[in-house]
Amino acid sequence: MARYPFKTWMTAARPFSFTASATPVLLGTALAFYQTGSVDVLMLVAALFGGMILHAGTNLISDYYDYKKGVDREDTFGGSRILVEKVMEPRDVLNGGLFAFAIATLIGIFLVINHGWPIVMFGLAGIAGGYFYTAGPIGYKYRAIGEFLVFALMGPLMVWGAHFVQIGALELLPLLISLPIGVLVAAILFANNLRDIEDDTGSGYQTQASILGRKKARILYAGMLFGAYAILGALVAFQKVPVWALLAVISIPAALKVNKLIQDSLKLERSHFAMVDVMTAQLHFQFGILFTIGIVLGHFFKI
Repeated sequence: MARYPFKTWMTAARPFSFTASATPVLLGTALAFYQTGSVDVLMLVAALFGGMILHAGTNLISDYYDYKKGVDREDTFGGSRILVEKVMEPRDVLNGGLFAFAIATLIGIFLVINHGWPIVMFGLAGIAGGYFYTAGPIGYKYRAIGEFLVFALMGPLMVWGAHFVQIGALELLPLLISLPIGVLVAAILFANNLRDIEDDTGSGYQTQASILGRKKARILYAGMLFGAYAILGALVAFQKVPVWALLAVISIPAALKVNKLIQDSLKLERSHFAMVDVMTAQLHFQFGILFTIGIVLGHFFKI
């Protein structure tokens, strides 16, 4: 694998996006702390690093296949642009992604040694989901099912896995509390696809946004954003999480801001909403961290 400066690899890996993989790990760990009053720091670090390195590998492999399939071009907004701008060789980006997956596998083996066979299930699902996001004959990103699988992989799967490595048991509750986080992480991809409808259609690929069209896609986007808050309210109302979890509503102004940009997209030039995916990712992080803090507070302050 050719040598490139560390900064170049960081640009290719897109570490600014890692909040999407760190947040569910923190949330699952917070739930375990709420239930038990303790956290295994080594397991938390392993789960966090494993999730983020797997995310980095997915980003690198996604860049490689998006470039090879003509999805990322000079006139598009997607990816790190590291290949479009000829900063790295495609084969080196692919190898970097595979190397990241190898490191994630080693971390998975460590977790299996400590917690047994369920980690194999989580690990295989994560690696397969990351690789086949764009790779091979599946490439589910291009088949209008990206949002569904991103929801499952970076919502329920990661929250459930992080919770499991803390308490050593598979429970239903982590799946329930993961729902709003899963919806918002799917909204990140949906925002990206909504912005890129013309590019994706021109490349011959389908997404949920391109099937719906920009007008209807705006409605679904709003439903995803505010649906997350509705699910949160239901979790509190049915006493699945402490009332402190409602701290997440502090992020509503950020939701209103990015939603307005999406709703105005019919009358704006694309350059005006080029950052809607990043803004949605920031909302996901704000919501997730506030949700996590609220659950931790629930352990100390009963209401």
